[in-house]
Amino acid sequence: MKLMGEFVKGLWRENPTFRIVLGLCPTLAVSTSVGNGFGMGIAATFVLLGSNIFVSMVRNIVPEKVRIPCYIVIIATFVTIADLFMRAYAPLLSRSLGMFVPLIVVNCIVLGRAEAFSSKEPPFRSMLDALGMGLGFTWALVLISSIREALGNGTLFGNSLHSGFQPPLFMILAPGALLTIGVLIGILNYFTKKMGK
Repeated sequence: MKLMGEFVKGLWRENPTFRIVLGLCPTLAVSTSVGNGFGMGIAATFVLLGSNIFVSMVRNIVPEKVRIPCYIVIIATFVTIADLFMRAYAPLLSRSLGMFVPLIVVNCIVLGRAEAFSSKEPPFRSMLDALGMGLGFTWALVLISSIREALGNGTLFGNSLHSGFQPPLFMILAPGALLTIGVLIGILNYFTKKMGK
């Protein structure tokens, strides 16, 4: 049961977006459509998974003084793999996400999990942590993207919702992203307190 907790914590209790509030740069930038949000979430999950496992495997042989540069090299390797794979097999998504895929290298979620968790835990626990955090980040991005795409573009998954709907433009801009994230964090906190009582 304790191993399952490593996976589940990233989905809710320590969700990177709604609880720890990390990785907001790509969240604000790419959550204008569900496709973008899902693509970024899957790319970040892949990078988290690969880097967590590798950091965990080398944690006892990397000298303390160079551990952060070493972690960044490992993370950059997986980001490069994800970026090249996306360019080859999903070029439209790659162009849509633009520079935010390479910026996963400096994403606080990825480096934070490497430093705070994987550098202290064995590979299997690190894998479960990465999957939980990655899928938690993905579902948060998809939820935020769904709201912003529906309200800002009047579409969902690219399909028109209502022909007479005039979408408010600010929902697909940064203020709309901040407003959406703030409201969702407030709602989730409210229900968390209710469930706690």
